[in-house]
Amino acid sequence: MLQNAIWLTVFSPLLGFLLAGLGGRRLGRRGAHWVTVGLMVVSFVSALWVFNKVVLEGMQYNGNLYTWGMSGRFHFNVGFLVDPLSAVMMLIVTFISLAVHVYSIGYMADDAGYQRFFSYMSLFTFAMLMLVSANNFVQLFFGWEGVGLVSYLLIGFWFHKESAAAGSLKAFLVNRAGDVGFILGMAAILDYVGTLDYSGVFASAPSLATQTLTIFPSVPASAVTVISLLLFLGAMGKSAQVPLHVWLPESMEGPTPISALIHAATMVTAGVFMVTRMSPLYEYSQVALSVVLVIGATGALFMGLLAFVEFDIKRIIAYSTMSQLGYMMAADGASAYSAGIFHLLTHACFKALLFLAAGSVIIALHHEQDLRRMGNLKRYLPWTYACFLVGALALSAIPPFSGFYSKEAIIEAVRHSTIPGASYAYGCLLLGAFVTGYYIFRAFFMAFHTEERLSVSLRGRVNETAWTLRGPMLVLAVPSVILGGLWISWMLYQTPGLLGSSVLVLPQDTTMTSMGSFHGSLAMALHAITTLPFWLSIAGVVSAWLVVVVLPNIPVLLQRYLPWLYRILVNQYGFDAFNWLVFVRGGRSLSDFFYHFADLKMLDHFMVDGSGRNVNRIAKWMRALQSGYLYHYVLVMIIGLAAFLIWLILV
Repeated sequence: MLQNAIWLTVFSPLLGFLLAGLGGRRLGRRGAHWVTVGLMVVSFVSALWVFNKVVLEGMQYNGNLYTWGMSGRFHFNVGFLVDPLSAVMMLIVTFISLAVHVYSIGYMADDAGYQRFFSYMSLFTFAMLMLVSANNFVQLFFGWEGVGLVSYLLIGFWFHKESAAAGSLKAFLVNRAGDVGFILGMAAILDYVGTLDYSGVFASAPSLATQTLTIFPSVPASAVTVISLLLFLGAMGKSAQVPLHVWLPESMEGPTPISALIHAATMVTAGVFMVTRMSPLYEYSQVALSVVLVIGATGALFMGLLAFVEFDIKRIIAYSTMSQLGYMMAADGASAYSAGIFHLLTHACFKALLFLAAGSVIIALHHEQDLRRMGNLKRYLPWTYACFLVGALALSAIPPFSGFYSKEAIIEAVRHSTIPGASYAYGCLLLGAFVTGYYIFRAFFMAFHTEERLSVSLRGRVNETAWTLRGPMLVLAVPSVILGGLWISWMLYQTPGLLGSSVLVLPQDTTMTSMGSFHGSLAMALHAITTLPFWLSIAGVVSAWLVVVVLPNIPVLLQRYLPWLYRILVNQYGFDAFNWLVFVRGGRSLSDFFYHFADLKMLDHFMVDGSGRNVNRIAKWMRALQSGYLYHYVLVMIIGLAAFLIWLILV
């Protein structure tokens, strides 16, 4: 029964993709969304049943569906591992995807690619479900590449826009760079362990920690460290960690519903999930944990700062995603895997809510995304206003909203961590609390408060969006408020916790039990009043109000007197410029060199054309010998005979 429910959860979206993708014309627009949404309902209900059986009743499933391929002693299977971690991920993926599917009925109503869009979204959901339910690296990689491929299709959905085509290509290429590390990590696992099944790999983790590799001269490293870092390189691409983060802002070129799905529950969370799933490997490498912790904390702070100078409402939320993913990675680096997954769950709800609310604003303003052309929208969009406010409060970690509990747990876990780099990470996460409150409420106040800055053509024409858009927002607002408080004790503090045996934490890395006596939602909320992160979040919100509403000239003055800082943020720390100079222009220069030197000169001039010229020269010389005159032939015979006689005499 459990196996059948798992299959229904995973394969229902695939059926939706096939029906809407291959039979979209026959189904029509209404038929396409009824089929895909209906099958997403089946998937969500099945995931809910699986969650009940696995998490509440303690059942688990680990089995192979069939053998995909064999090579010598290696067997590659398609199978499922559904434990508490997988069950939680399956539930949140299907819940967010269902909400986004329903929202898309209204948002994409006038789009010519309606059926194609719904088919892509269903395929995206299927790929993510395959990823989170896999019991081996081959299937994990299938889902991993699946979400990468479909994200390329969805970011570039409006392919007639040059910016959308460029954004999708950028996302695809940057993720391929990270996937090189992921593939090398899989190859190393296969070489050292001999299997790609999770059970065999995790059982071999202690022995991998004792084996050494010498990658650079005189720099030995344990095999588990090398493997963990290579796998993390793939996670850096998928979860937009520095420096492989540059693709995520460009993903805003796609339709808003897919931005919500990518940022809330599918592609960008894949890296966080993978590191959590691989905890039996990471726990045996302090170096790998330290790298994950430092890179995650760096992104949590510095990616959030980029939103200070952004005016595109969707891009601000995208930068918040990059920052919050940094918090999740920092939790994994501090061995607080449960806190990281807890934040993934709460973040999925309020981030999807923020994107859908932003989409409601964009639709109401006829696809206007610039905050400088908004203002006083609370007058026209009261439902959207309330939903955006809920999402902003949850993102800013203001109690009792859900983001407070998960974010506070991460910060406290990092504070108690003894992993190298924990002090730096704690400082970044603290400052990130202020940064988060500032940038999201800057967007909130600019859009919904301040004076009205709508274009003349829009005035009097702005109305609240349809219920197909408002309904999913209201549904997502509920867990954005209550999920954190309801689940914190269950998720983090009960022994063994919701994730149970899904993760491994060695005794020396345990941080969740060192967080004091404020276990529980009320105790943590009361404790927060005495902590720095809470007051920094409040300070960020108040600062946004002062800068945007009370003293709007402050940004102009800062730009005038600190132009270097403004340029650094506008240029996104120079990552794009560096990539353009080194990889794009450098790649073109290298290609030009090989084209002119290797291709034209070596291959064409010397080998292809040169061989022809040499044959022609030899032919001319041989033709000169074949003159047709008898005395020429006699002369050659005499010379040859003389040479032969001389050789006989000398030898």
